[in-house]
Amino acid sequence: MEIILLERIARLGQMGDTVKVKDGYARNFLLPAGKALRANSTNRTRYESERVQLEARDLERKSDAEQVAAKLEGKTFVAIRSAGETGQLYGSVSTRDIGEILGEEGFTINRNQVELNQPIKNIGITTVTISLHGDVHISIKLNVARNQDEADRQATGEDLTSADAIYGVDEDEAPAEEDIFEEGAAPEEVAEDEGELPAEEAPASEPEAAEEDQPAKA
Repeated sequence: MEIILLERIARLGQMGDTVKVKDGYARNFLLPAGKALRANSTNRTRYESERVQLEARDLERKSDAEQVAAKLEGKTFVAIRSAGETGQLYGSVSTRDIGEILGEEGFTINRNQVELNQPIKNIGITTVTISLHGDVHISIKLNVARNQDEADRQATGEDLTSADAIYGVDEDEAPAEEDIFEEGAAPEEVAEDEGELPAEEAPASEPEAAEEDQPAKA
């Protein structure tokens, strides 16, 4: 769909530009948010006649965005999610999820204002960019953890996906097999018969014992 931008939008263009975008993006976000008009002769005439007012409105929006940015800049938000031992999430954290998390904290952020190349699929702390206006962008941190305790530990810099955190031992300090057994030795195999003794402890057979008792020949 071709649209006329009513404000500067990152990666799209400046106010007054006519650009082509996906229909869903235009219908679900740009048009209802008042950020664009369908590109046709009627709306082009409307834009030109209302340009001064639109520019004034854009400056007001930019000022509002800067105030929100001052409150958001550098903040960390926590997302509690289920994940396996290695830290991989059972699902993911999307732009919609981030918008809802910010909404719960009192910030009205549309999912389209969240810049995320791909959904977050592991626990940890991720830096996320929020586009509040074409000229106003800020960064927040999203702390994804399995519970609040883990979120607090991650906030101090602990990596919960490391071998030490998962298995309770540092991979570099784990003893190698050659350090456990003596050279040339191997773990003793358990005899199949529970009552069987190792060969060196087995009693001599009866014929051998009898032969030892015989008197020596002259």
